[in-house]
Amino acid sequence: EVQLVESGGGLVQPGGSLRLSCVASGFTFGSAAMTWVRQAPGKGPEWVSTITSNGGSTNYADSVKGRFTISRDNAKNTVYLQMNNLRPEDTAMYYCKRTLSVTTGQGTQVTVSS
Repeated sequence: EVQLVESGGGLVQPGGSLRLSCVASGFTFGSAAMTWVRQAPGKGPEWVSTITSNGGSTNYADSVKGRFTISRDNAKNTVYLQMNNLRPEDTAMYYCKRTLSVTTGQGTQVTVSS
């Protein structure tokens, strides 16, 4: 059974930072490209970032490019999202998933507010 457990969200002031983590199990993590998506209240899901299975290539939505960094540790079955210079518009529930799957974890809430 595929399991994805996101953590690291919270309340942060504009300009602050958070590091999200997603621990995966139930599949061969080291062979899977991984993706972070987010969903703000009242809006549809938004792709945030993707990393290839070996971490050699990453892609970002224009809205987060230069502020967010995706990374992974295949030894720990974990994918990360370092979020810097956070803005109120980054407020959303953040989910991780295998890039080629629709299954996500329960998500972690990020709220950016003063």
